[in-house]
Amino acid sequence: MIGKLVEAEFLKIKRKGFWFLTFLGPFGVIALQMVNYGVRKEYLLRQSDDDWGYFLLNVSSFTPLALVLGIVILTSFMTSIENETNAWKQLVALPVSKWSVYLSKFTVLAGLLLLSTVLLTIFTILYGTVLNLGHDIPYLEIIKYSFYPYLAALPVLALQLWIATVSHNQSIPITAGVLGVIFTYSAHILPDWMIWKWPSLMNDWNEPVINVFLGIGVGCLLYIIGMFDFIRRDVK
Repeated sequence: MIGKLVEAEFLKIKRKGFWFLTFLGPFGVIALQMVNYGVRKEYLLRQSDDDWGYFLLNVSSFTPLALVLGIVILTSFMTSIENETNAWKQLVALPVSKWSVYLSKFTVLAGLLLLSTVLLTIFTILYGTVLNLGHDIPYLEIIKYSFYPYLAALPVLALQLWIATVSHNQSIPITAGVLGVIFTYSAHILPDWMIWKWPSLMNDWNEPVINVFLGIGVGCLLYIIGMFDFIRRDVK
């Protein structure tokens, strides 16, 4: 049943720009580095003895912002499809449980963001190779700096989906999303307990993996809370 609902969700987003946005996020992050290195490559290469490491540092500085912004846009678009067509009541009137409807939407969004993460990994390797940063490509570090922010951002995804699905006025999740983007941009001054800081992989212990575990744990918790709240409410 879940598989059919997920398939139905993918059919809904067909020709809605979701796939383009999924590609645009990681491409935009690397495009910024194309401009950065295109303008001052020699200067940047003189900044560090580890060219790949410095390149990854530049890429990872934009990854959290692009990730959270992508979450806000994708969740808003997905719920707006149901609101514009007034399809919520028709959807839950089908012989399916409300929890499975909620799970299918979360699965599709998480899948799209996972695809963006994979693309970011590929684009990072390709452009780093184009820049001739060295033959010793740090594949594990590239994967870490691509996938760790994704896992750490799961609470943001769960929270945005929760707000978007239970709000009658879509200005509420949009406002929450804008605040989340601002918080993410200001991650360096946020306390460690704020979920918008976690995709930056910064914490007082200097252990990025802590943010990953927090992201997975709190993400699951917020998903469960949001799902039960969605189930108990009257459909819009």
